[in-house]
Amino acid sequence: MRNNRFTKRASFALLALLLFALPLISACSPAGPAAQGKGAAAKGPLKLGFSMPMTGPAAEKGVPMGQGKLDAVKYINEELGGVEGHPIQVSWYDTKYDAAQSATIVKKLMDEGNLFFTTSASKDMAASQEIANRAGFPGMVSFGAPQNTRPPQHIYIQAPDYGDDWGAFTNYYMKNLWKKQGKPKMALLLLNNPTGYGVRDAAKAMADKLGVEIVAVEEHAATTISEIEALTRVKGKNPDVLFISSTPAPTSIILKNANELGMLQNITVGMAKASFTKVLIDMAGKAAEGVYGVYPTVTWGENVPGMAKVMEYAKKYHPEHEGNLDYLISWAEALIDAEIMRQAVKSAGYEVLAKGNEESWKAIEEKGFRNVKGYDVQGLQGPVDFSNPQDRRGSKSVRVYQVKDGKFQAVSGWVEAPLIKYEEFPWFG
Repeated sequence: MRNNRFTKRASFALLALLLFALPLISACSPAGPAAQGKGAAAKGPLKLGFSMPMTGPAAEKGVPMGQGKLDAVKYINEELGGVEGHPIQVSWYDTKYDAAQSATIVKKLMDEGNLFFTTSASKDMAASQEIANRAGFPGMVSFGAPQNTRPPQHIYIQAPDYGDDWGAFTNYYMKNLWKKQGKPKMALLLLNNPTGYGVRDAAKAMADKLGVEIVAVEEHAATTISEIEALTRVKGKNPDVLFISSTPAPTSIILKNANELGMLQNITVGMAKASFTKVLIDMAGKAAEGVYGVYPTVTWGENVPGMAKVMEYAKKYHPEHEGNLDYLISWAEALIDAEIMRQAVKSAGYEVLAKGNEESWKAIEEKGFRNVKGYDVQGLQGPVDFSNPQDRRGSKSVRVYQVKDGKFQAVSGWVEAPLIKYEEFPWFG
């Protein structure tokens, strides 16, 4: 009986593993007979590495982001015919939101001959970038901090960084919400890694110029279970506005704790993009109502050219992520990845890229990334431009949103984030 139970459990485990792997197999492999249609890719593959936190303390973001990327690659390969006829071959690893894992993974992706790699999180990129920069192995991060790209080396960012998020919200707050005289008092509640440090650095550089007074800076861990103590200290500073740069789980705790302390009635709450997704509303409930946040994409279901496919694939393969902006931003990232490779295939030729070595990495950066200029990501985010050698950000703009009746509603148009050269400040780094 013991052996039978073991066999049955093992069978269920194997079935679950196979079901999870099916989308990945489709994304990584050249199109097979079933996919050989008008759009199926047929030439040699273009190798691409994904490093993403599918488990661990940031999995609420990593899972929808990872599955959004893989679904988009499936779409590119099977419906668009790959990149100039070449299928994208993905190799991906779970970082577990752990620095040691991230450093090990980037080495594997280099050894496997990938053209470049992408990460979802600024923390993962911070652990990978020294190795990648030293080798000349290009990388791109979706949710990045200034320290990932300043000074500019071989790491790029899909959209404005966390410092830009803070600047965009602060500008909006000063122009539209602050009605009193003098400087508003702002408290910063920051995750204790680059997600939070990017906002800390931006506030240090720009608070005086934007006209706000930073009265408190509190850090927390991704695994926090209570921020009552920190918020009690913040409450004693009598702030006008709280700005949070974290991930959804700890942000939901901060909002619930602030509500318990009676802080949300008279204080404006803003947040950077990492917190601001559907999962936050699911976790925080009523405590999320009325908060502001920035995000570099359009809203779910908005009438833009690329939205129909995003919604179609989410509904078909991952309905649990319908309405999740993290799924959407990673879908957009895969489209940008494909455009980078398309530019490199056209300019450098497939033979150079197929080598998967330093020559290939140089070609993908100089002929791929740098040739992306004004690329329209099917309307899903701002146009992407990597042509400026001093600016590693793809799109340069975000929108400000507010949670109203449990949904995200845009309260601003696209707000452009000016380039800040943090390395020129003596305290940076």
